[in-house]
Amino acid sequence: MNAQAEYFFEKANKWKEEFDLLREIVCENKSLEEDYKWMHPCYTFQGKNIVLIHGFKEYCALLFYKGVLMRDIKSIMIQQTDNVQSARQIRFTDAGQIIKLESVIKEYIKEAIEIEKSGKKVEMKKAADYPVPEEFQRVLDEDEVLNKAFYSLTPGRQTGYLFYFNQAKQPKTREARIEKYYQHILDGKGIDD
Repeated sequence: MNAQAEYFFEKANKWKEEFDLLREIVCENKSLEEDYKWMHPCYTFQGKNIVLIHGFKEYCALLFYKGVLMRDIKSIMIQQTDNVQSARQIRFTDAGQIIKLESVIKEYIKEAIEIEKSGKKVEMKKAADYPVPEEFQRVLDEDEVLNKAFYSLTPGRQTGYLFYFNQAKQPKTREARIEKYYQHILDGKGIDD
């Protein structure tokens, strides 16, 4: 048992019963090791993330890191948002749902471990897969310093900006976002740095 994870479970107010049940089910699989990452209990196989227990206002969940590769024979896995490429959740709103799905959860955990053992990787979108909004392309074409700075960023940072700029529906909003992050890009920072 991990001390930080232990503290997480002890201090949990909301979803306490559900968290304890999920932990018990996950820990039955002796090939997993309990860790604590991203402020949540995370279960790993040979150092690789398999499943995480987390809670939100409306639900608690098991998050499978390579869930997109799983068969999901019961059609119970959910993609959190359109931006999530790899992970999938099984959501719960009460302990009864967990008890009812216990055997399914155990099978899903086994499958997730087998996927990790197989070495399968999730093909992630690359920066080049995201369109460059015309407002940003115009600025890049006109500003050589910005162009050099943007294409010097890591692919993940480039993707973050392109995704954020593309989310804006209105050209004015895209332009405002580009202006807001202009210096950030020049400084070699990602959108969240």
